[in-house]
Amino acid sequence: MMFSNRNSVQTLIPTQFHSDTFMPTSSKSAHRALRTLLFSLLCFAGHTAAMASDQIPGPRQKAPIAIVGATVHTVSGRVLENATVVFESGKITAVGKGAAVPAGAEVIEAAGKHVYPSLIDANSDIGLVEVNSVRATIDSRETGNINPNVRAVAAFNPDSELIPVNRANGVLVAVCAPTGGLVAGRSAVMMLDGWTWEDMTLKADAGMHMRWPRDSGKSLNELSELLEQTARYTASRQADSDATQLDLRLESLAPVLDGSLPMIVDATSVTQIESAVAFASQRKLKLIIHGGYEAVHCAELLKKADVPVIVSGVYRTPTGRDNPYDEAYTLPQRLKEAGVKFCICSGGRFGASGLRNLPYHAATAAAYGLSQEDALRSITLSTAEILGVADRVGSIATERDATLFIANGNILETETQVEAAFIQGRKVDLDNKHQQLYRKYSAKYDQLDEENAR
Repeated sequence: MMFSNRNSVQTLIPTQFHSDTFMPTSSKSAHRALRTLLFSLLCFAGHTAAMASDQIPGPRQKAPIAIVGATVHTVSGRVLENATVVFESGKITAVGKGAAVPAGAEVIEAAGKHVYPSLIDANSDIGLVEVNSVRATIDSRETGNINPNVRAVAAFNPDSELIPVNRANGVLVAVCAPTGGLVAGRSAVMMLDGWTWEDMTLKADAGMHMRWPRDSGKSLNELSELLEQTARYTASRQADSDATQLDLRLESLAPVLDGSLPMIVDATSVTQIESAVAFASQRKLKLIIHGGYEAVHCAELLKKADVPVIVSGVYRTPTGRDNPYDEAYTLPQRLKEAGVKFCICSGGRFGASGLRNLPYHAATAAAYGLSQEDALRSITLSTAEILGVADRVGSIATERDATLFIANGNILETETQVEAAFIQGRKVDLDNKHQQLYRKYSAKYDQLDEENAR
């Protein structure tokens, strides 16, 4: 659980035992409870070990690295042919055709290759869910309807097997977001390589995640009252912090009220979107819509309020039985034409295991009207701008983090392979469970073929 009582296990363990039998003095039921608890802990420990990835995080960059002769997709500017990218101490120091290679630099010859900034998934449960069908591996939500004090970053699992699988396809940065209830908690922007969640954190608090109710009556009254309590609490703390008891829930909502932390609201229908925008505008809150499948129908409102949309997956069926079959495929282009800021995330019912398909969501949008340049931007720089990390990632430019990858072709095409990747200049291991299983069963059938040929 993201927040739990660390002493709660102790309450289940008997403190008094008979010296001869080690049975609890209270009853045999307590002994059975202890035995069940210890068995569960052992099973969970074994399951966790089985799920941990074997990849060793990349070491800190020690010398300059120059990628020479590649096609560089800067995203923030032009595509540069036969160009050089230089980075040192985790930062990009030079980009261009005539960029000088520092003395002592490691040179990567990349003629015929393509260099891209990290793809960024704007909303996922990466690090919080391992196997969707196994409850013990799901830590994406807390009990209750109001949990603003939940921080996904503190529950992030740096050893998830899903991390190497997704970064092998260029997704080196992703949002780790809680779910459930009216107010789910705070998401984080995570780099997909590192020993601990602290190492992997790019932005600890990216947004306060909320699920906008379809029936906006009772739930919105509850949310309004919560924000009013927060305003009174904040004023009281500022007047006399010693006299006001600390309230973690209200403390967590204070940045939402002052506009420093956006509300990232799950809203699909026109009614939900209009309600969320009106609510945020009235209280001068910063708002981001997640989902937004009917956002085009309130484009003027979104533009006027400067509210961006995170399109939750392009691979999906129409929202209504009478809607066009390609409704979701054309949504990014329709948002572009309407002048609404947007980015694309992987979405989908398979959660974090589907992040690797992020470039193909963008590719589908490109096949249905969006330009290739805008499709690439929608999963890189546009995402970084919406999340407030564009000064670090999302483009290849000087002073940005050296979080990028080298591919052997167009990353929007399924046959393209990522050949090398760097996160803040650290070269990361691209091996993963999928590739290991491929090698294993390729060897199996090669051996069977040899035996059958005898």
